[in-house]
Amino acid sequence: MSTRSFRTKDTERTTFHPRLLGKHGAVACHHYLSADAAADILKTGGNAVDAAVAAVLVEGLTNPQMHTLGGECPFLICMAGDNRVHAINGNTAAPGQATPHNYRARGLSVVPDEGILAAGVPAAFGALMTALMQFGRLPFSAVSAYARTLAKQGFPAHRGLLRQERFGLHDLAMKFRSTWQGSSDLYLTGEHPPREGDLIRNFSFVNLLDHLCEVERKVKSDRVTSLTAVRDEFYKGDPATEIANFSAARDGFLTLDDLNRFETFVEDPVSLEFHDVRLFKCGFWNQGPAMLQALSILNNWELSALGHNSAEYLHLVIEAIKLAYADREQWYGDPTQNEIPAEALLSDAYGRLRAQLIDPAQANGELRPGDPRNGMRSVLPLEEQFDMAAWGPGTVHVDVVDADGSMVAATPSGGWLKSSEVIPALGFPLGNRLMTFYLGPTHHPNCVAPYRRPRTTISPSLAQKNGKPWLAFGSMGGDQQDQWQLQFFLNCVVFGMSLQEAIEAPKLSSEHFPAFFAPHDHFPNRIRIEPLVGEATLRELAACGHDIDLGPDWSEGHLLAVARDPESGILEAGCDPRSMKSDIFPACARCW
Repeated sequence: MSTRSFRTKDTERTTFHPRLLGKHGAVACHHYLSADAAADILKTGGNAVDAAVAAVLVEGLTNPQMHTLGGECPFLICMAGDNRVHAINGNTAAPGQATPHNYRARGLSVVPDEGILAAGVPAAFGALMTALMQFGRLPFSAVSAYARTLAKQGFPAHRGLLRQERFGLHDLAMKFRSTWQGSSDLYLTGEHPPREGDLIRNFSFVNLLDHLCEVERKVKSDRVTSLTAVRDEFYKGDPATEIANFSAARDGFLTLDDLNRFETFVEDPVSLEFHDVRLFKCGFWNQGPAMLQALSILNNWELSALGHNSAEYLHLVIEAIKLAYADREQWYGDPTQNEIPAEALLSDAYGRLRAQLIDPAQANGELRPGDPRNGMRSVLPLEEQFDMAAWGPGTVHVDVVDADGSMVAATPSGGWLKSSEVIPALGFPLGNRLMTFYLGPTHHPNCVAPYRRPRTTISPSLAQKNGKPWLAFGSMGGDQQDQWQLQFFLNCVVFGMSLQEAIEAPKLSSEHFPAFFAPHDHFPNRIRIEPLVGEATLRELAACGHDIDLGPDWSEGHLLAVARDPESGILEAGCDPRSMKSDIFPACARCW
């Protein structure tokens, strides 16, 4: 054995990133410049909400392959001194003309997955302003300053923006050159993408933010009134007119009236008690409750006795995910236009009923939604089941906790570069979230309808331990988001891991559900899993009937998290090395 080595013990359990601990602030973002923006805001007197809004604005500038201001942004917020958790419904709304008839009149059998007919009202800005107005301290000019500076002076192009599969500039350059001139003008140099490290400047975005700051400055009143004027300018003033004109020029459904009438709602989240932790998620317009349903099912086993990432443990997790996601497709939708059996779906009785469907030795290849209504049935009859399709890819995430203990989880998504052409006057594209809608049957909870809000995968998480804010976390990943978050959460709660250990532990995702892209194939019992779980576990899972798709190491997860010890007040932050290893994000965590 070497006498010169600085480490001779095994390193299998040590993490790539260090454990970050502090007392004053903790942030985790999918870009290091976003983390810098959030940290600067906290250090200059802003609270966690101010910092999160600043970070989201920077994410939309520096990670436009996964989110821009044309998309959406749900929030979960818990303020210091008030243990109540608030959900901001940062989801888009369909235009008033978005009906099955109008899509079919265009010769369409599905809502397109890109372009103007997939665009709803840009919702992210409304969510940011609502968060600031109700929970922040600072003016818009302060929280937007970092994004304005970066857009004007330029930010270095990173590998994810350039090389992310299907979403990066290298894969989109041909489409930009041939079809989307506004995108080409902003992101291509001549006919080519920039090189890694080349500066990208977005002067239209600077002009938009400067214009909104000027609107705020001219309002000689209190902070909330000034912020309301900024919000109204975006949805009723010149920016709204630019969006409406852009849509009209491309024969879209989105109109100025749709923008004028758009509202952002602050809601009560849904939650579930698991061990000594209560986990909060956004409502049933979002896939987040599927994670709660999976926990309700898994609560019927002593998971710790099975061993972390053992075949027995992973089999139960996979089968619980499959059952929860089947219910997600059958029952979830806009609660303002659908009757959702929300309480029953999250009840202990329904969780026990669904748990009885799991064979501990054999994977089930069926899609089995249950019936949580009166009389509860473990499986809904086949003739009452809807067809299933995936809910979409994309997303970035931001977590912040401040020295006072205020905690925020935000999941910006949509309006990515692949969704639509950049609006030249504004510097961002519209979203494509309407692609998740169906054109029928009309009683489907996610059938397109005027002003309806589509189901989304974008799913922040916030947890309390013994009634006190403890953990904020989230991820990118479309259908996989709540699968990865479930495994992270169980790593922390059941197996006692630190944030960084829980983030870096090997993970998997089920592909039992139909795919996002045409022809929307689904692969019964298929799991995509990292080799680091071990050969013995992989063999045992295969013997149970799981179809093993072995992914590369460090390809399943992309998690971010912050935490606050409810007793000591010590803060912690963590980020996933997978985001860099997969050429998606330069993720970053900060704690001090």
